[in-house]
Order: sequence, then structure tokens, then C-alpha cells
Amino acid sequence: MGSITPSLHFNVLTDTKPNDNTLPAFMVSTTRGFLPRQEPIIALPAEFDVLESILARMPIKTLSGTPGLLATATLGETVLKELPDLTSAIDKYQDNLPLMNALYRDYSFLASAYLLEPCHERFMKGEPYGLGRQTLPAVISLPISRCAALAGFKPFMEYAGSYALFNYRLQDPKRGLEYDNLRLIRAFEHGLDPKSSEAGFVLVHVDMVQNSGPLVDGVVSALEACEHNDREAFNTGMEKVVISMTKVNKVMENMWGKSKPGDYTSFRTFIFGITSQSMFPHGVVYEGVSDEPMSFRGESGANDSMIPLCDNLLQITMPDTPLTTILQDFRSYRPGNHREFLEYVKARSTQLSLKSYALQDPSSAALYLLALNQVRDFRWRHWCFTREYILKKTSHPTATGGSPIVTWLPNQLQAVMQAMVDVWEGSGKRLGKSCEEVMDLLYVQQETLRKEVEKYCQERKVDSSKA
Repeated sequence: MGSITPSLHFNVLTDTKPNDNTLPAFMVSTTRGFLPRQEPIIALPAEFDVLESILARMPIKTLSGTPGLLATATLGETVLKELPDLTSAIDKYQDNLPLMNALYRDYSFLASAYLLEPCHERFMKGEPYGLGRQTLPAVISLPISRCAALAGFKPFMEYAGSYALFNYRLQDPKRGLEYDNLRLIRAFEHGLDPKSSEAGFVLVHVDMVQNSGPLVDGVVSALEACEHNDREAFNTGMEKVVISMTKVNKVMENMWGKSKPGDYTSFRTFIFGITSQSMFPHGVVYEGVSDEPMSFRGESGANDSMIPLCDNLLQITMPDTPLTTILQDFRSYRPGNHREFLEYVKARSTQLSLKSYALQDPSSAALYLLALNQVRDFRWRHWCFTREYILKKTSHPTATGGSPIVTWLPNQLQAVMQAMVDVWEGSGKRLGKSCEEVMDLLYVQQETLRKEVEKYCQERKVDSSKA
């Protein structure tokens, strides 16, 4: 799981080979983008029936509507009483990589629920989170470490491999990825009810990422056209990037209706990581794996690959701050193939000087600015979610992935806004009416963001110079 050396060649799949179990579940394609190559595996082999039984009984409200183990704070004792070490069963199926991904998903749900169950119990009483369990028992730590290594993840819950992108099923396979046809496989709270806020939170992310195939196609096309100095093809590729990100942002707006701001904190407890969290001041001991405590960032939408892809293609420069260091650390919490693709795009765009190429032509420069604007739109909406779902609901200072809740997102958002200003002013403010309208909005948002960050920093006694 070390750093990846960027390559100037990358095989983006056009055929996702859904029946080939020797390939990882996640491989970038022009058809499914950053979604798994095949629909996520739902049913586990019979050897894992006891794991399945515990996970089915785990949510606060089960599929049948009855209170589950987390509702009665009995998950921990149930795990220790019922669950054997199933590592040998994992080894039996180790050549089936999509199944390893499904097992990783299921054990990561169990690990998070086990560690954070005491925090949730206190939260429901209106008390501070306090400490989570500081030791992960061998019956969880050994299997999760094994299947995570085989599937290419760290042994803790991640956004793509477990909580979101490998955690949906199709109610009717014939209808495909329509939002109303999506259901969760695993949940902590009420998420097995498709109308619940937990289901909405996860499934809106799935709905967003199903638009990433055309985004990948546009990125690859733009890079290829840049290499061959084909201006028309370059503009077509950039237009695909803008159109696909416009769709992603439109779907993202649905979050307000699908997942209520007032509900988020009730299931958020279970998606906290270990790094930089007061619940785990010294990390967590993985029994039988390491005597030294381990620490992982945990689930975060910041692990999604779409915005980092745009950052790398457009050569957006982030400020040299500790907050950007966290952004770079997040990159290791996504599927290996995704990471390789992102590094490839960054290296290729830099080698080709794609930004300079785009700014040499007014039509290309306008498309480049409009692409930047979609990144701004995404990050602005993400900031608005953070404000309404988290800042107004809880004083806990860190996000689920361990980043500072007030200053982290503005760090990236301000960088994108500045990039847009540089392009606009560098063009002499002559890139057409659509770009002019975009910039009018941007200048208003810049000032609004500055005031909001200053306000929350003062309220929470945070150093605003780090924003």
C-alpha cells in the first residue's frame, strides 16, 4: 500500500469484464467510471452465515423494522459470543477479488460498529462521545486485515470499497442504476429503509458516481487531443468533462431532500475514523495483527475520485499548508486502480502542459474556466452541506476522516476560486457571457465564504489563518 510511481500509460477499461473474478472489483472504465466493474456482491458463501446473521441483526432498525443489536447496545457482546475467526474461509476464496471486496465491506461495517458502539450509546443519551473501544478482537481484526490486503484496502472502513460504492444493490436488475431502484446492502441506523436519511446519504453518492463514466471518457479524450494538438477534439473532451460534472452537481443537490440535515449526526457516529479523533487518542490495537496501536482516517466523501480527477487534469494548485497534506493523505484511502489513474492523469497533464494549451485559445480557455467552475460548484455545495449538516448540529471539531471541520474544505475551495480569478483576469475578462455570469457569482461567493469561515473560526476558537 505504498506510494505509487506515476506512469504515462494507463489502461482505462472499455469492457469492464464483469465475469472475471481475478481482477479487482474497482477498475476505472469509460462506461462505469469509478463504480465497481460489476454490481456489488450481496450474498456471501455459506461459511460466512454467522457473519451475515450478526450484520443482519446489527442496525438500530433492522430490515424487518425491529430494534437491532446497536439499538440495545449488545453488538459487542454478541460478536464475542457468536463470531469465530473466519480467516481460513477467506483464504479458501482468496482468488475471487470481488468477493474479497464484499468481505472487506462486511468486516469493515462490523469493525466500525464494534469500536464506536459505546460512543453511539452515549450520544443517544445526550452525552459527549467519550472513548470508543480501544481493541479490535482477533475475530474481526484478523479477517479484516486479510481480506483488505487481498482486495487492496486498508483494514478500516473506506468510502469506495465498503460504505458507499460497494454497498448498494439493485431492487430490480432490469431497471439498472435509477435512484429509486437502489437499496443499501449494509447499514448502521435505518439505512435498510430506502427512504431513510442514511440510505439517502449513501445512495446519492452512488447516483453521483454513476455519471463518472463520461467524465473519465472526457478526461482521456482531452489528454489525447492535447498530445496530438487537435483543438477540436480537445474542446469536445473538455465539453464532456463540463457536461458530466454538471450532471454530478445536479444529482448532488438531491442530498438535501434524500438525507435530512437533522438526521445526519445520528448515524455519523459510526463512520468516524481512528486518526485525529478524541474517541481513539492512542489508536486501536488490532488483536493478533499488531501489538502497536493502528490508526486510519476512515470513511469520507473526500475519498471520492471525481474531484481529484478534475484537480489533476486542470492542474489546480493547492496551497502549501498542513490542510493540503491531509488532502494528499486522503488519496491513499481509495482503490489502488483509482489511485494509479489519478496519478497518471496528473503526470500526463503536467507533461503535456494541458492548462497552458487550454489557455492559448479563447474557446478552450472558456471550457477550461467552465470546468473549474464545476469543481467550485461541487466544493461550494460540499461546504454548504458541512455548514448545515455538521457545524450547526455538533461542536465535535473533526470530520469523519479526521480533517478539521471548519478550515479543511475552504482550503480547497479558495484554491479553486483563485484559479478561476487568474484565468478570467488573464484573459482580459473576454471569454463570453456564460463565463462572465460564472465570475459574477464567484466574486459574491468568495466574500460569503470569507465571512462564514471567519464566523465559525471565532465561535470555535480556531485559527482562521489556517483556513
